[in-house]
Amino acid sequence: MNCPQCQNEDTRVIDSRHTQDGRAIRRRRECGSCSFRFTTYEYVEIQPLLVIKSNQRREPFDRDKILKSIAIACSKRPVSSAQMSQTVDLILQDVNTFGSSEVYAKDIGELVMKHLKDLDEIAYVRFASVYRKFEDVKEFRAELDDI
Repeated sequence: MNCPQCQNEDTRVIDSRHTQDGRAIRRRRECGSCSFRFTTYEYVEIQPLLVIKSNQRREPFDRDKILKSIAIACSKRPVSSAQMSQTVDLILQDVNTFGSSEVYAKDIGELVMKHLKDLDEIAYVRFASVYRKFEDVKEFRAELDDI
């Protein structure tokens, strides 16, 4: 690792810690030449995940898209942003268990509903009503009866 101050290659790690979410390692380094201290992060490199839309078009997986949808469903509900972010992390873990670099959007939608049902039933029904495109009250009532 080159020093960002003097570009010297002689740097050493003086401290290593896992980040709070456990997905990276934070390393404090010190340059052997100029004694400049800096931080680096080490992440696991994974193959980019592609989402297959209903029209068979593929697009890169976007964590923020799921978080935004969950935030809309949880609007004015007693759900913290930390809980929403944790839910997205759980969904991503489930997606990664598929073992594929491509996942269908409908499978992601089902995972979102599964986790929202555990998080907040009202948010679940809100999301399901949009995701499943309820056309009348009967469909809505059937979903409520399933809860």
